[in-house]
Amino acid sequence: MRVEAKDGLGLISYAKVIIEATDMNDNAPVIYLKSLTNPIPENVSPGTETLRKSPSDFVDVFGPPDESPESYSAYVTENNKPGSTLCSVTARDPDWRQNGTVIYSLLPSEVNGAPVSSYLSVNGDTGVIHAVRAFDYEQFRSFKVHVMARDNGSPPLSSNVTVSVFISDVNDNSPQILYPAPEGHSFMTELVPKAAHGGSLVSKVIAVDADSGQNAWLSYHIVKSTDPGLFTIGLHSGEIRTQRDISESDSMKQNLIVSVKDNGQPSLSATCSMYLLISDNLAEVPELKDISYDEKNSKLTSYLIIALVSVSTFFLTFIIIILGVRFCRRRKPRLLFDGAVAIPSAYLPPNYADVDGTGTLRSAYNYDAYLTTGSRTSDFKFVTSYSDNTLPADQTLRKSPSDFAEVFGPPDESPE
Repeated sequence: MRVEAKDGLGLISYAKVIIEATDMNDNAPVIYLKSLTNPIPENVSPGTETLRKSPSDFVDVFGPPDESPESYSAYVTENNKPGSTLCSVTARDPDWRQNGTVIYSLLPSEVNGAPVSSYLSVNGDTGVIHAVRAFDYEQFRSFKVHVMARDNGSPPLSSNVTVSVFISDVNDNSPQILYPAPEGHSFMTELVPKAAHGGSLVSKVIAVDADSGQNAWLSYHIVKSTDPGLFTIGLHSGEIRTQRDISESDSMKQNLIVSVKDNGQPSLSATCSMYLLISDNLAEVPELKDISYDEKNSKLTSYLIIALVSVSTFFLTFIIIILGVRFCRRRKPRLLFDGAVAIPSAYLPPNYADVDGTGTLRSAYNYDAYLTTGSRTSDFKFVTSYSDNTLPADQTLRKSPSDFAEVFGPPDESPE
């Protein structure tokens, strides 16, 4: 622009004025959903809709929109890997430099009683939302989080958006049989009248599945029975009916093994046993305990035999060890004192000589001593003599009970 200045004499002067506008942080970031976790198939046909976004009307590039989306949806299958990407959000701020720099964060909230940060995280620079943990469809099927985009201006401006996370089900639960009780929990028998005609309802298997959709569709099948042509089961109802009239030749005790399968991929199943008794009253049946299959009794008998053998083996081994230890303790003293042993030199030194005449011997003797245990006699061998009155060096003096009798008199003949 040009400024004109004029004085009183009519002189005029002009000046050019340049005005430079600086940016102020007067625009909040606007958040848009950038992508979803649902992958786009590689063979998708042209024109297929892959993502729908709420429209925004921009007045000009110095671009905030009149209308901004307030919520988005993201989908993830259960049992996902921790750290997998759910979706990403992006925000645009028309301000300049640091006023237009956007930082993303999750607003504090709770999901199923736990902080939202224990389920999701968001990259502060890119806006990518990650799963912190694996999700379980049977615990919760959806939840909402609030993402805030804040610029770096002064004062900072922000904008929030709600992201709804939907968890998809996978077939990870087997059918649960409610009736009859699972094998081993109880013994249930149902009576079937002898006069039952073909098509009569005799019992029903009831089962549920914790999954949803087609993963929870159940089908019932008889996999084994005492008489394969006597009973049938409804494919989807689980009702057990007679296929024909009951005859006198049919076995009184009937056992059916029923399999319940879901419709997932791969399919999961559970089995149960149905015990049926063809009788008009229980008084006609002497015993019910042997109505189950022989295979079950055979397995139980095998387990009992294995347990008995194991306990017996352990007991015998324990007894052998105890006897061995006691035998060794008794054998050890006998080994120490059986046979001839040499007296340690500390108690009876070899080549002992009494040369100073102070001992019990009047003359000096030099001798070796040998002691034989297990008897009442002791042998002394005189090896060397220092007196002419001593016995020859190679003569052996044997001490016996008769020698003691001559010196000390006859022994007492009393019983003691």
